[in-house]
Amino acid sequence: MLFFDASLLMIWRLEHLTRSGVEGTVLGTLVMPYCSGIGNLIFVFVVAQQHLPGAEVVTNSLVNNVTNMTLLIGLPAILWDMHVGAGRKSKGHKSRTRKSKANGDDARLNRLSMLLTLTAVFFFTGAVWALGRDGRLDFGDGLVLVGLFLFWQCFHVFDVLKNNVRENKSLNWHLALDLALLLVGGYFVYLSVQGLVKWLMTVQSGFISVKHLGWLTGWLMVMPNAVLALYYGWRRKPEVIYTSQVGDGHICIPLCVGLSALIRPLGLPPFFNTAIALLGGAVVLHFLFVAFLGRLPRAVGWVLVGAYGLFLYQGLLG
Repeated sequence: MLFFDASLLMIWRLEHLTRSGVEGTVLGTLVMPYCSGIGNLIFVFVVAQQHLPGAEVVTNSLVNNVTNMTLLIGLPAILWDMHVGAGRKSKGHKSRTRKSKANGDDARLNRLSMLLTLTAVFFFTGAVWALGRDGRLDFGDGLVLVGLFLFWQCFHVFDVLKNNVRENKSLNWHLALDLALLLVGGYFVYLSVQGLVKWLMTVQSGFISVKHLGWLTGWLMVMPNAVLALYYGWRRKPEVIYTSQVGDGHICIPLCVGLSALIRPLGLPPFFNTAIALLGGAVVLHFLFVAFLGRLPRAVGWVLVGAYGLFLYQGLLG
């Protein structure tokens, strides 16, 4: 319960940031990933602290990312309209026409931002695959992965600052309060993750045991993302769904995997290649439909959910 309460606290403050005028793509790229992905980050250090196999971190990250890119984007596409293209044209007064044009420009910019984040997922996933072809990730591989993530974050920070200068905006002081409350939520997430891992270490048999630590923690830590996906799907904000799920994926791959490799060399789980191939295929699918249709059809949502079922079969039973 502590984990879910802390996650709800963070989602509550994220919603306040949205109402305060923080753009959906900025929120999903620079704020949400750290909030929804903080459990995965904490898991890295808990695994190191408890001297558990580093491969559990890779399993946790792959379960998280595959769930994000298939199930948690596919379900909103099935349930609601996932239209992320340019705004519809409207008829009427010239002022309404200008407003419609501005909204259409914003929609196109959001779509370009989503395509950029999807491209980053493809390259990050490819980098992990290339570095892990020898069956392990060491300190040098970790440096490369963490460096890629930091460069990506710096790019977005300077992009936000550039837009603020162009539009004569400044950061609201309420942002500091919201971020402080998010940190409080993160601390309680740490306590809950630490307690969960210690408890699972005492269970040696059965499915809910230390043998499936990476899978179980991956599912638990993706729950805040599931709430975000369903909530913003209901709010008809597909751009936030995409950027939050994709941004959370950036936290796991490359950051969590890279940090774990920096702490000590880690092995790769047996389903590594299957998960990487599925991630790459899902990214290409999302990119094509967002770029050319500006929407994710319901039928594609069913395909993504089916692909997630295949992932579970290959990873758990294959």
